[in-house]
Amino acid sequence: MRAIQKSNCSQDNGNEVTCGFGDGYFMLIFGAMQVLLSQIPNFHNIQWLSILAAIMSFAYAFIGMGLSVGQVTENGHAEGSIEGIPTSSGIEKLWLVAQALGDIAFSYPFSVILIEIQDTLKSPPPENVTMKRASTISVIVTTFFYLCCGCFGYAAFGNDTPGNLLTGFALYKKHWLVDFANACIVIHLVGAYQVYSQPLFANVENWLRFKFPDSEFVNRTYSLKLPLLPAFRLNFLRLTFRTAYVASTTGIAMIFPYFNQILGVLAGIIYYPLSIYFPVEMYLSLGNIEAWTAKWVMLRTFSIVGFLVGLFTLVGSIEGIVSAKLS
Repeated sequence: MRAIQKSNCSQDNGNEVTCGFGDGYFMLIFGAMQVLLSQIPNFHNIQWLSILAAIMSFAYAFIGMGLSVGQVTENGHAEGSIEGIPTSSGIEKLWLVAQALGDIAFSYPFSVILIEIQDTLKSPPPENVTMKRASTISVIVTTFFYLCCGCFGYAAFGNDTPGNLLTGFALYKKHWLVDFANACIVIHLVGAYQVYSQPLFANVENWLRFKFPDSEFVNRTYSLKLPLLPAFRLNFLRLTFRTAYVASTTGIAMIFPYFNQILGVLAGIIYYPLSIYFPVEMYLSLGNIEAWTAKWVMLRTFSIVGFLVGLFTLVGSIEGIVSAKLS
């Protein structure tokens, strides 16, 4: 949202120097939207939102990739170097590598909600067969877009490549196209927030209903009818817990508005347990793999390496947040 405003300001003023805008106002708007959308009862009711978010992600990925290719063509050469951004010390470079690995590790976060997605599928064919095919296709497609946007983006801007690739085209003559792509990002993230939050809402609320079966606050639902709107079922637990959750995430985002570093921290926390440890342990258990066999040693080694990579990205990304906060 800020990038859209900055792009329009740059077009009016002819430069980006006088176009500085803060994040807080837009974060509050985003948080307010999520408070409303969070009242959607459950994961099964957001299919339309998930489809819309997927369409938006395709749209801005295509636009970012196309603009980057066009910029490289216009430059006549690829910017940057194989060494990447120059640093004053090896330690600084090490932390940047850790943050980059964190961003890469967060590129495939669907493992967090894979089970919930599989639970929404119908059979036949078996849910796991459909999910395996869908996962394979999605990983191939997203990897293609990530590599194209990452490589062409760096080739277009070199060491000055921004965290949000589209902000590099703020002075692009067809700025409406850049604004549209940024709007697609907004819509995508509005939907993605719900896709990832709804399973958490359901788990917490179901646990509370189990613990307090006689509580009206927890279990009673009221029918609410507003003018010009369909009837809405209001539950006070849903209203208070989900609103508090959105408010807390919005507050944290306003305190630490460092997109890439935050992604690295999140990746450091969820990458190993959900993408490495859990699948490996499931495979070892279901396959009855005996200890100290070649396959067992290979999988255990893979798990240990994944843990070290996750720890490395977590430490490096925390260092990045601290450095950004202090500066």
